[in-house]
Amino acid sequence: MLPQQINQPLPSGFQLEGYRIDRQLSLGGFSIVYLAYDEEGVPVAIKEYLPHALSLRTAGNVTPKIPEEHVAAFRHGMKCFFEEGRALAHLNHPNVVRVLNFFRANETVYLVMQYEHGRTLQEHIKLHKGQLGENFVRNVFARLMNGLREVHTRKLLHLDIKPSNIYLRNDGTPVLLDFGAARQTMAADSAVLKPMYTPGFAAPEQFHHRDELGPWTDIYAIGASIYACLAGVTPQSSDLRLDRDTLVPAAKRWRKKYSQQLLETIDCCMLLDHSVRPQSVFVLQRKLSEKHHVIPGGTIFGAIRRHLHDLIH
Repeated sequence: MLPQQINQPLPSGFQLEGYRIDRQLSLGGFSIVYLAYDEEGVPVAIKEYLPHALSLRTAGNVTPKIPEEHVAAFRHGMKCFFEEGRALAHLNHPNVVRVLNFFRANETVYLVMQYEHGRTLQEHIKLHKGQLGENFVRNVFARLMNGLREVHTRKLLHLDIKPSNIYLRNDGTPVLLDFGAARQTMAADSAVLKPMYTPGFAAPEQFHHRDELGPWTDIYAIGASIYACLAGVTPQSSDLRLDRDTLVPAAKRWRKKYSQQLLETIDCCMLLDHSVRPQSVFVLQRKLSEKHHVIPGGTIFGAIRRHLHDLIH
């Protein structure tokens, strides 16, 4: 059956609208990402819309085959993908992946993005086995939310924030990658496609009440991503938490290792009821930007000072 087959990538050396394909970087259920070079030899990442549930490109072919019953869904998804690319192309922020170009070719759509050098936060978590310091976590996510705030200001949602979609440049600055809003929109409007979300990082409303999506949905994912930084593993999926919540609250799990203020912020972001989470990135960003450091075995005077700081701020 079509969903079980894998789309073949464009071959190395393929010329695509002034770009030369070098190799495939990643393959997902929704798209293929390539490393390519523009006419001046500058590396770029090119994302090709090619959902395997709707289309199939076999070896030696450039255009995909789309069964008649999937044509309408494929074209609708292509429109969502294209419109998202158009919106992102107008967004120029150092903490959000830069869309340089977008175009139609080979009966599908391509997004050309700035190629970044570094590694994903997921790779960084694995490397450090969950032993990440509080300053690192605060700095990465406070900066990341500068970008997310700009995204929300433009009435966009990311809907797929997770450590593997947060890229750390070689200088340590974070970049938000791979928006999932087009995939969510497609799934909502198509009986063929299942909603695409990542268990452990997707908020409950992404599973059951899609009319309740909002900035607070991305905020849940931010909280879950920070939790994963501390735990070294993915937290319990929110749909399972609705049935039987076995997630140990951050404030309990790391009580003596990180500041109470950071831990309570994580737990607040991961509340199952979206109406009681922080409702905007601005509110959450203020919390993460606070100079509230861990003081292991701190004195009573230090505790009093921190308490007074919280009351004032």
